[in-house]
Amino acid sequence: MCRLFCLAIIVSLAFIKHDILAQTKNALAQVRPEIETLVAASGAEVVGVAVYDTASKQTLLLNERVSVHAASTMKLPVMMELFRLSEKKQLDLQYPLTIKNTFYSIVDGSEYRLRKEDDSDEEVYRRLGQTMTVLELIDHMITWSSNLATNLLIEKARPENINKLMRELGAKDIQVLRGVEDTKAFQAGKNNTTTAYDLMVLLRVLAENQFVSKRACAKMVEILSAQHFNDGIPAGLPRGVRVAHKTGEITRHKHDAGIVYLPGRKPYVIVVLTKGLAEEKRSNELIAAISRLVYQALAG
Repeated sequence: MCRLFCLAIIVSLAFIKHDILAQTKNALAQVRPEIETLVAASGAEVVGVAVYDTASKQTLLLNERVSVHAASTMKLPVMMELFRLSEKKQLDLQYPLTIKNTFYSIVDGSEYRLRKEDDSDEEVYRRLGQTMTVLELIDHMITWSSNLATNLLIEKARPENINKLMRELGAKDIQVLRGVEDTKAFQAGKNNTTTAYDLMVLLRVLAENQFVSKRACAKMVEILSAQHFNDGIPAGLPRGVRVAHKTGEITRHKHDAGIVYLPGRKPYVIVVLTKGLAEEKRSNELIAAISRLVYQALAG
């Protein structure tokens, strides 16, 4: 009698789980037309959307393979390569790097410097001539999007190694070619680029603890969760919802890519890349609106 009762409970739970997954799948499919309407009405040249739900394994994809300027979302691959090196014992995250502001163009090797006025983080500039650990610089690169920290770290990670890692992870199109503010490279069309799909791939392996180690994934998620720029994905969510994300912004481009953690369920990944909107406010509103629709579909 007990066996039959237990079996009935197991079967019932299996049906409940199946119903939840089916509802999630339908929810993502049902919300797609609303997102397409938002995108069409926005006037943007391109809006790439990639959603992956770790609970149901379902996706929502729109212009997900269109390549755009990566802006500061390229800092996510840089961080991942540095953590890979750390796990392989090839780099100590507590290693002190001397803070300098001299870099070399990938076009002709000529020197260039970053301007504090054009950066989003002044703290690293105040440490010129001093040292900061690799981990401290990673934190500034992600949470404050420091360009100076990024260029110092790219020299450690090396673009060719970053791109090799990206291919190994299944991100086939993302390209990290250079540091920030390499004007000659920009003029030559040598830019860091990405797709919504590739950023989704990267965040998925972090969300599912499938990159190098569970400890490393947890630390990277912790850093991403301390993001100071929250006008995109988080702005479309109820207050208090945890989002581990990286933003990116350059002329007529505004991006946000993150992992959303909801109570009582596994997280989901959402990436929204926008190109062609001149007003930052409009880009933020569009990203937040798409974020809201996805949340309402998956949280219900």
